[in-house]
Amino acid sequence: MFESPSASTQLLENKSETDVLTTPQNEGQEALISATQPTKNKVYARKQVLAVIVLVVIIVVFLVVFLPVFFLVVDKNSGSRKSIPGASAVGGGKVPNPNSPSGAISGGDGSIIKLDNGTEFTYRNPFGGIWVQDPANPFNNDARPNSWTPPLNTSWQWGKDRIYGVNLGGWLVTEPFIAPALYQKYPTAVDEFTLSQAMAADTADGGLGQLEDHYKTFITELDIAQIAGAGLNFIRVPLPFWAIETWDGEPYLAKTSWTYFLQLLNWARKYGLRVCLDLHTVPGSQNGDNHSGRLAPVGFLAGNLGLATAQRTLYYIRVLTEFISQPEYQNLVPLFGIVNEPLIGEIGMDVITSFNLEAHDIIRNITGLGEGNGPYIVIHDGFQPLSDFNNYLQGSDRVILDTHPYFSFGGISLAPIGVDGDDGLPGGEWPLNARMNFGVTLAGEFSASPNNCGLFLVGVGQNSTDPQCPEYDDWTNYNCTMKQGIQNFVMASMDALGDWFFWTWKVGPAQSGVVETPGWSYQLGLENGWIPTDPRTAFGMCGALGASLQPFNGSYQPWQTGTPSSIPASSTSQFPWRPTTISSASVPVDLLPTYTDTASIITMPPATFTQAPASVTKAADGWFNTKDTIGGITSVSGCPYPSEYDATFTVVPTAPCTGPGSVATAA
Repeated sequence: MFESPSASTQLLENKSETDVLTTPQNEGQEALISATQPTKNKVYARKQVLAVIVLVVIIVVFLVVFLPVFFLVVDKNSGSRKSIPGASAVGGGKVPNPNSPSGAISGGDGSIIKLDNGTEFTYRNPFGGIWVQDPANPFNNDARPNSWTPPLNTSWQWGKDRIYGVNLGGWLVTEPFIAPALYQKYPTAVDEFTLSQAMAADTADGGLGQLEDHYKTFITELDIAQIAGAGLNFIRVPLPFWAIETWDGEPYLAKTSWTYFLQLLNWARKYGLRVCLDLHTVPGSQNGDNHSGRLAPVGFLAGNLGLATAQRTLYYIRVLTEFISQPEYQNLVPLFGIVNEPLIGEIGMDVITSFNLEAHDIIRNITGLGEGNGPYIVIHDGFQPLSDFNNYLQGSDRVILDTHPYFSFGGISLAPIGVDGDDGLPGGEWPLNARMNFGVTLAGEFSASPNNCGLFLVGVGQNSTDPQCPEYDDWTNYNCTMKQGIQNFVMASMDALGDWFFWTWKVGPAQSGVVETPGWSYQLGLENGWIPTDPRTAFGMCGALGASLQPFNGSYQPWQTGTPSSIPASSTSQFPWRPTTISSASVPVDLLPTYTDTASIITMPPATFTQAPASVTKAADGWFNTKDTIGGITSVSGCPYPSEYDATFTVVPTAPCTGPGSVATAA
């Protein structure tokens, strides 16, 4: 189903520049206005024109002089900087754009763009996308990725505007199957923890700095331009906690990835792509998988350090919220996924609910309530039934449920995809199996693969036992039916999910020089014919397969989209912070180690723009709410803490450990 111009737009496009609108009252007067009009009428007309010119000059002066003053104001009640709705210009004259050979600050399909390394490429966007890069105003939000997506300076309307997104997986948080060559180089590496250790020991090859080389090359501006040109409109960016800081015993490359996240925000703004920031790793590991940082027992909200790691995570959520809630970023980053895939089966539903409620309150105390006040809060379902979230924290302010519907890990199915199904369409039974109804949710991850085939997908040193893997992995020899079958599966998923992010945009080649996990790369599928070139063509796919997909009617509860409400007191009492229990802990909750809030606050550094005047950039200082002055998280002086990932007590506590805070040992 494609967007069609409104009736009013069609009327305007069909009229010539000399056409005028007439009414029965002025039709006679219109007939008299001609080249032979009396001189008195000409003089009168000149006076009218002069008056209009004067009025236009006054308006322009007002916009240039006064609009920048009102762009950023201070809410004296909250101490938070607010943005005037709809404002996108912040003053300053335009200067030639060095990244456009013509010096233009905007362009569309066919325009030439120069990268920072001096190479040039032609921007290809057949969908009406417009890029904007004004060196004098780096926070310009006029860009849009395509004609059916509102530009960044226009509000997103949930239920009407749809997310067509991709993840930037494997970039700032590495995963073995997405960046396999990194892991093949170091056979002992199974996650980023052990990869970092191996790299740090390999000083001859650049040490831990090799990760920064990966950041520089794996995702570039060209990738972001291609994402916009593919008809997509959102990017989900997995960010690790070590982008903020590391503590003793954490070997990760500290703080460096933040620089590249800022660069990504600049590129996304340039091409009109909105961003979902996803806190993809947290201290202690939220699920024990390699994409959490370390293969280990769950140490977030579980085990002897579970309460302390949750405190630290809440602090990092606070720091990131302060940054993305600034007026310069709130339109660009409207979604914040607070913890990716927490293993609720281990943590417990009541415990994760206590955490989500505490995170909600921390975020909304920073941003305020209601539409336009900070990001939507995205929580993951932890792979629990969606029915478990019926009436979940009613009255909460703009909370979205994220689900990751993967067929790849549900056991082996020998049903082929490179054949026609009963409906005569390629894909066998797989496209029909993709149908799901989620309600008020988004799909933060899904793939084009119905199985767990591919290099390192199930982990380093592990291989799938699916006998069909040779066929699926050999993508260079896919026939037309195989490609169309996979595409039908992808399109049925898109149609069923409604608002979605494909996992992931790019899979890097293995040491063989070939991508060996093809079903997870949107870019590869786009280039080779099993990803649709226009995501809108997925509309109606479920119906074509005979599935009765109930279309979403766009009706949300008022509090779900920004009408201020409140969470009933019964929820606060039922799900207190701290939780009453922590799974796998050796002692009661009141004896578990905790941290204090007496350290210096971490403020994430903003981007720098050498060509923009200070009056434009000085407000973006990394901290939105000036009244948020509670200290940062640190250990309690004199208290013993178990190690982060095994959390075994050397001395079992018999009394709460309290005392003055000490400065954290942060890298």
